[in-house]
Amino acid sequence: MALIIQKFGGTSVGTIDKIRHVAARVVATQKAGNDVIVVVSAMAGETDRLINLAHEMIDKPDEREYDVMVSTGEQVSVALLSMAIQSMGYKALSLLGFQIKISTNSDFTKARIEDIDSQRITKELLKGNILVVAGFQGVDEQENITTLGRGGSDTTAVALAGVLKADVCEIYTDVEGVYTTDPTICPNARKLERIAYDEMLEMASLGAKVLHTRSVEFAKKHNVTIHVRSTFSRNSGTMVMKEDITMEKVLVSGVTYNRNESKITVVRVPDKPGVASKIFTPISEANLNVDMIIQNVSEDGFTDLTFTVPETDLKHALEVVSGVVKEIGAADVQFDKDIVKVSIVGVGMRSHAGVAAKMFNVLASEGINIMMISTSEIKVSCIVNAKYTELAVRVLHDAFELGEEVAVEE
Repeated sequence: MALIIQKFGGTSVGTIDKIRHVAARVVATQKAGNDVIVVVSAMAGETDRLINLAHEMIDKPDEREYDVMVSTGEQVSVALLSMAIQSMGYKALSLLGFQIKISTNSDFTKARIEDIDSQRITKELLKGNILVVAGFQGVDEQENITTLGRGGSDTTAVALAGVLKADVCEIYTDVEGVYTTDPTICPNARKLERIAYDEMLEMASLGAKVLHTRSVEFAKKHNVTIHVRSTFSRNSGTMVMKEDITMEKVLVSGVTYNRNESKITVVRVPDKPGVASKIFTPISEANLNVDMIIQNVSEDGFTDLTFTVPETDLKHALEVVSGVVKEIGAADVQFDKDIVKVSIVGVGMRSHAGVAAKMFNVLASEGINIMMISTSEIKVSCIVNAKYTELAVRVLHDAFELGEEVAVEE
């Protein structure tokens, strides 16, 4: 008998009819001879509604009380799904994070899982129950409710799969798997049958929204196979798994883009030791994430320093940097929101030369100017003007022949 973890997001359980559909799918999995644990998010829109209520009450809610409030969305959805399964004549039991228990640190709104007690889960499965577990939530040492932040339900599901040594963790979404790029931009985008953890991590961090990075990190650490599937289709999806030699023979696996990027330039920065630290230390202390950084060649003892931050953090970042400019003797701060980060990803880049050069040549041939470049072993990212987003994605997708089935030599 296999143990299967299934996770359904908010859109999958957004209405009573959709919850009944999920219940039927879960029951079918158990009837096939499997033990089943289902991890469920709050119904679509419910978490946003709760967040808005909190901010109507007070501008900056206490984080402990915030977690108490927003965690209630999952409590509703697990109860409703359990009722739906029971109405079909099957045994189901809903469990909240503290009932399992899923132990976390006390970093409210973005807690990290530290341990999961599997005793109750094992006992309830032996009774023939389908377990319906609330995603996104846990409990700290002081018995405070905590939430796991963005992608928390995915993280819950993968963590359970790792602790319980599940055969597979199925993540159900509104798409059929992981594609070579956004199908709305490239209609010939191809669904990948398999993708390595490292590739999925890069794609998730670079704009692909199928899985959150924390869940993939957990899967890689505990060697959990993730099957990304559609709630509304019986077709197989994409297996996220340990890299094998055949994956390395595929040069590029996907093209991603991220519009949530802004560029900040500190103009005429004195080119002397310690200045960069004076700029980036306050940014770090403000908990702002910096991605790409470039520094121009120094002229007359001054240089320009450019870096990117998420557009959602731009206002805060500008406030922080503006406070440093006078202190370091820089001339000005400039910014640009009209940019996008376009990336190519593939573990095959480790053993193939010339991939970056090909990317640059393809973009140049279309008159697309590259403002910034960032690379790793398995990715190349370029910042370009946002108006070229779709064109850049299409020409790169075509240049690396991602819309075609690639024959891999054994």
